[in-house]
Amino acid sequence: MNKTINYIKRNKIKSAIVLILLIAYYFCLPKQLFKDPTATVITSSNNELLGAQIATDGQWRFPQNDSIPEKFKACILQFEDAYFYKHLGFNPISIAKALKENISSGEIKRGGSTITQQVIRLSRKGKSRTYFEKGIEIILATRLEFRESKETILSLYASHAPFGGNVVGIDAASWRYFNRSPYQLSWAESATLAVLPNAPSLIYPGKNQQKLLQKRNRLLKKLLDSKKIDSLTYQLSIEESLPQKPYPLPQLAPHLLQRVAKSNKGQRKQTTLDIQLQNQVNTIIKNHYNQLQQNEIYNAAVLVLDVETRRVLAYVGNTPTDKKHQKDVDIINKPRSTGSILKPFLYAAMLDSGDLLPNTLVADIPTQFGSYTPENYHKSYDGAVPASRALSRSLNVPVVRMLQEFGLDKFRHYLKQLDLKDLKYKTDHYGLSIILGGAESNLWDLCKSYAAMSATLNHYTESSSKYFSNEFSEPIFLTSDKTNKGKAVDDKILYDAASIYLTYESLKEVNRPESDESWEFFDSSKQIAWKTGTSFGFRDAWAIGTTKDYVVGVWVGNADGEGRPGLVGVQTAAPILFDIFKILPQSNWFAKPFDEMQQIEICKQSGYRASQYCEVIAKEFVQLSGLKTKPCPYHILVHVDETERYQVNSECEDVNNIKHKSWFVLPPLMAHFYKTKNPFYKQLPKFRADCISDSETTMEFIYPKDNNTIFLPKDFDGDTNELILKIAHSKPNTTLFWYVDNTFVGSTKSIHDLAIIPTIGEHYITVVDEFGTETKCQITISE
Repeated sequence: MNKTINYIKRNKIKSAIVLILLIAYYFCLPKQLFKDPTATVITSSNNELLGAQIATDGQWRFPQNDSIPEKFKACILQFEDAYFYKHLGFNPISIAKALKENISSGEIKRGGSTITQQVIRLSRKGKSRTYFEKGIEIILATRLEFRESKETILSLYASHAPFGGNVVGIDAASWRYFNRSPYQLSWAESATLAVLPNAPSLIYPGKNQQKLLQKRNRLLKKLLDSKKIDSLTYQLSIEESLPQKPYPLPQLAPHLLQRVAKSNKGQRKQTTLDIQLQNQVNTIIKNHYNQLQQNEIYNAAVLVLDVETRRVLAYVGNTPTDKKHQKDVDIINKPRSTGSILKPFLYAAMLDSGDLLPNTLVADIPTQFGSYTPENYHKSYDGAVPASRALSRSLNVPVVRMLQEFGLDKFRHYLKQLDLKDLKYKTDHYGLSIILGGAESNLWDLCKSYAAMSATLNHYTESSSKYFSNEFSEPIFLTSDKTNKGKAVDDKILYDAASIYLTYESLKEVNRPESDESWEFFDSSKQIAWKTGTSFGFRDAWAIGTTKDYVVGVWVGNADGEGRPGLVGVQTAAPILFDIFKILPQSNWFAKPFDEMQQIEICKQSGYRASQYCEVIAKEFVQLSGLKTKPCPYHILVHVDETERYQVNSECEDVNNIKHKSWFVLPPLMAHFYKTKNPFYKQLPKFRADCISDSETTMEFIYPKDNNTIFLPKDFDGDTNELILKIAHSKPNTTLFWYVDNTFVGSTKSIHDLAIIPTIGEHYITVVDEFGTETKCQITISE
């Protein structure tokens, strides 16, 4: 040490020069050798290639891969640098041989470069091949050897070597020339790629086949001589043909690739996609697209989620259509009219808040809210229908009435908690039509919501009746992202488990369309909670289903918003949904969350909590919040004679002859439509002629409704069509007297329909029955 210090003191200038040279040597090599743009690459969950987007400079250059296939490694070392693991960046013997050959020939014929030197030359693009440049390469190569491991240097070479045309790196070359991963290449294929970087502009697949074949076979002979391969492998390898032209790279999930490229451009990303499932879903979409395009329906999207991990398993952003029909548009995250797809969220919210029991009768009658008049798809009415059936049959009128009763602001609160990002406005903007497609959402958010509800139900039963704080989280499509369900808590996050379970029980019954056709898409062996939706004008068709383990969402339509006849959820989206569920593993049905439920007595006929007058009572498990619902309002105690044909009272019948009987009585308008679908519905008996009724009679307009504006068309003769007035009365045989603007226009009995031809303007219609009961409505007749 002292000698060294003394030497430095005696030779300060020399020491300073040496120090400067050492510092220069240390910093001579850039931290990042290669700054070329790279392709965006996505792989499946098991790292198989799903697709790639070419680099911004037009080169197929994949991001650097730190590992190299053993076959290619053996080939490249044998061909380029047999002493790679023995030198420090350059090989003096090879350089001497090259120098001798070049001098004797009078031109540069041989370089004598090691793989390390070639890495340096590739990183210093465009440098002339002179002896001065060779000297710089040697210095930089030795520095690289000190800084990086041999394996890293090899991976740098394999990732940046040119392979002809616009193909750079072993990964891109393997897919472009052999249509598979470099780890799946044969010895002959690996040898072909190993010789390409030596003269990529001169020989590449499709040109100079003989020269390429000779180079490949010479390398294979070297591998045989060095005992890297045996004689049989050698013989089989030299018989393999050369690639003739580049293959297109796989594009199994092009729209997910677009999505990944937005925030991870030029990177290699491992996605959560199951490549086998993705291929199968692609095939299903292609098959259905071939049918749908015959009806000028060109676009569709599918999303498949794993409920537990919230991972995206399949992602199809569009059909294999053409650019004219916007094949590159990723529809999964685009806002579209929701149709009826939000109805389950309302049903679950009303159960959760205790406004409803699963089978409570709700009114299905002609309804008007101001200028808004909802209609059922089939334009018919049931009068009264269980709420669960209203959901499973997707009846519009009962659900709009349910929403009006529940409250728009309360429902908006639930939707906000679901984080449906396209619902950007206040409730007044949407109005009651929000439940029938008056709002927009996207397939991603809707599937996310179903997955969160399914996970809530699963975790509740698996964790001793606990909820988790981060249950309503975003799905993930990159394996680098992780889901976290949060902390276990006692209180629900949004919907309680029982409300979700009861909603799914209703959706499980959506197993056939409302027609006489056989339901060929439903596999009864699989229990699936699913819902369809169709937007106004037949522009969007939806189908979303969930099992305990999977959520599948489907959208079908035209990206430009053009509506088509037959573009209905149950006809176009549902068949795709069930084709996908057929290829998914079987799932058990959700476990019943008993800790959030209680068994109570239910009126079988009305679905309400049983009152003292309900005749048929069933015990059912309902959500705990449902205990505060009111008892059955439709069963009353009536007094009839011994024949049960008439109502009587003590003024006209001996008390000993009066029967006291429970009777199921619906309001007049509900009863009017209910009895057409329920032939066993028994109207309340009328009072016997000798009895004086002290009960209140009721009647209600069927058509028109109060404040209606009505246009009366003219026929071919120019005559104005009649306006048919209709009313429902609790006692149909009662005589009704009709007045228009206080002018008597007629009377009706039994069938209370009356035709009039009113003048243009406002009119008041008054109806009085024989008991003096009166009802009115105001209408406006327009031109």
